[in-house]
Amino acid sequence: MQHIHILGICGTFMGSLACLAVAKGLRVTGCDANVYPPMSTQLEQAGIELIEGYGPDQLSLEPDLFIIGNAMSRGNPLVEEILNRGLNYLSGPQWLREYILPGKWVLAVSGTHGKTTTSSMLAWILDYAGMSPGYLIGGVPNNFSASSRLGETPFFVIEADEYDSAFFDKRSKFVHYQPRTLIINNLEFDHADIFDDLAAIQRQFHHLIRTVPENGLIIMPTDSEAIDQVLERGCWTPQSRFSVSSPAGQPYWVAEPLEEDGSHFAIYFERKKQAELNWSQLGRHNIANGLAAMVAAHHVGVSPEISARALSEFKGVKRRLECIYESPAVKVYDDFAHHPTAIETTLAGLRARVGQDHIVALIEPRSNTMRMGMHQQHLGAACNSADTVLWYSPEELNWNIEALVHSSDIPTEAHPDLAMLLDRTLALVKESANKSGQLHIVIMSNGGFGGIHQQLIKSLEGSY
Repeated sequence: MQHIHILGICGTFMGSLACLAVAKGLRVTGCDANVYPPMSTQLEQAGIELIEGYGPDQLSLEPDLFIIGNAMSRGNPLVEEILNRGLNYLSGPQWLREYILPGKWVLAVSGTHGKTTTSSMLAWILDYAGMSPGYLIGGVPNNFSASSRLGETPFFVIEADEYDSAFFDKRSKFVHYQPRTLIINNLEFDHADIFDDLAAIQRQFHHLIRTVPENGLIIMPTDSEAIDQVLERGCWTPQSRFSVSSPAGQPYWVAEPLEEDGSHFAIYFERKKQAELNWSQLGRHNIANGLAAMVAAHHVGVSPEISARALSEFKGVKRRLECIYESPAVKVYDDFAHHPTAIETTLAGLRARVGQDHIVALIEPRSNTMRMGMHQQHLGAACNSADTVLWYSPEELNWNIEALVHSSDIPTEAHPDLAMLLDRTLALVKESANKSGQLHIVIMSNGGFGGIHQQLIKSLEGSY
């Protein structure tokens, strides 16, 4: 039995990869700087031995191969010893390419926003259609019990990330996947810690397009100049376009919203109505995600009618506007938003759903790009669908958040302390007690936000 040892195993991608390796019949061990639930629990239940830290003594495990996560860097003591001894190592994406994806029909979901949700939708459509796909998703789809599985057929859905593969491989992860069906949802500047500008990201996307075969399909929106610029560099694969904003009479795939909040829409292809969908998701961005998934499923033989029935039972993804607390007075959501566009579309979708109810957004600028202030000029307008915005402003923030507070069109505050932020949120809850409708609190962060979710719920329970 081959033995692999994974450095950085508790990340969502690496943890999911580890579970695939176990299902493949390999012995898997791993280490991380912080080994804690829920990922540690999931891995231990899979029979994976976990080690805290990166001590060189782990070489005594004598694995056949080390898989090194992209959070590792030179100077890491275990990495240095692996290099000094000339031991075998790969990046996670390269290991997937060599050990999991050969012989698979890979359906990859890429883009700045919506990758996790769209790949979850696509995997669920194929599963609903009886196609038993494998998948690896950078989140936890509520229709499945895990974030990855091998599957029982050649079809494999993968969330295709543009972040780099490892310290020794600066290509984007998705370059390794060689998809036959490729979704490019959208394309904006992000990941300022590794990309200098949008052009640098577009270069990686063109590397990806170069890997899609002539008998494959590239699926993209009709209105993305950034994606069109990538295609102009050369494309050797048929393309299928989709739109949420175009009239239903267009010859490409079109979703026509029938409710403002996105809960009901019709699907057209080549000017013919294909299906209607009522579902629990909200927002035009989720309509676009769902339509892209339907087009990809159509490429492997699933009819729009079947896809619509599947998506009517789609339960969403954890941390994507996930309701984590509800009472008659207050509803609290956990959302992964880490970019102005994601913040804007999420809040706009919620506004369309709740009407005049009061919305409070609690936002932690945690991603590398947000901390560096690359999008600060767009953040104020991105929040305009909320009624009140409370920003967390930790000391390590590299830009002046007070300027954002003073220039915002809606009541906006910044608090350097989580306790203060929690107290202010509870004060807003108290103020709303005598008003009509529910108060909707959206906690937006791509991290743990210092545990404020649990602290808020504990304070609300029994009181509101």
